[in-house]
Amino acid sequence: MDEFFFDLGSPYAWLSAERIDSLFESAGRELPVWRPVLLGGLFQRFGRGSWAKTDGREAGISEIERRAREYGLPEPVWPDPWPGSYLFAMRVATFAEREGRLKEFALASFRDAFLRGVDLAIPEHVLNVAGSVGLDPVVAGAAAATVEVKDALKQATRRAGDLGVTGVPSFLVNGEVYWGDDRLDEAVSG
Repeated sequence: MDEFFFDLGSPYAWLSAERIDSLFESAGRELPVWRPVLLGGLFQRFGRGSWAKTDGREAGISEIERRAREYGLPEPVWPDPWPGSYLFAMRVATFAEREGRLKEFALASFRDAFLRGVDLAIPEHVLNVAGSVGLDPVVAGAAAATVEVKDALKQATRRAGDLGVTGVPSFLVNGEVYWGDDRLDEAVSG
């Protein structure tokens, strides 16, 4: 089973999310399972940090905008501020996964964040997305606060790290981890 690891705060993961299923389909492969993980947890585990908080921020933003054009996607609209804390958003994504609505929730969240500039660090915005994909916002918000959902996200992040996922987007294909949007085509042909 192939897997796609992502965090909703990652614009590189957004780029991959927009393309991954069609690339797998075109290659005649079974669609990957989407896996929400907490990028901050991976950063902590592997002693890394976000490029968006370094001197490389402007170059990274330009790279993402260039790739979006190359992929035929609309010009990104950046949330302000960005990045923020996406812990609540990822807990709701974990709930959406349990409800069988993960892909719809993730794509709608990515599009709100990177095509409309919506700040997903604000819980109300995340719950609006949940409602737009058929999840009950009140239930989603309550679920995000449960030990069960919190532990599930921690366990998913730990498992990803154990597999060799050190950042997002990452793709587990035929037992091999490919890290980065720039590796998606290679992963699909792997």
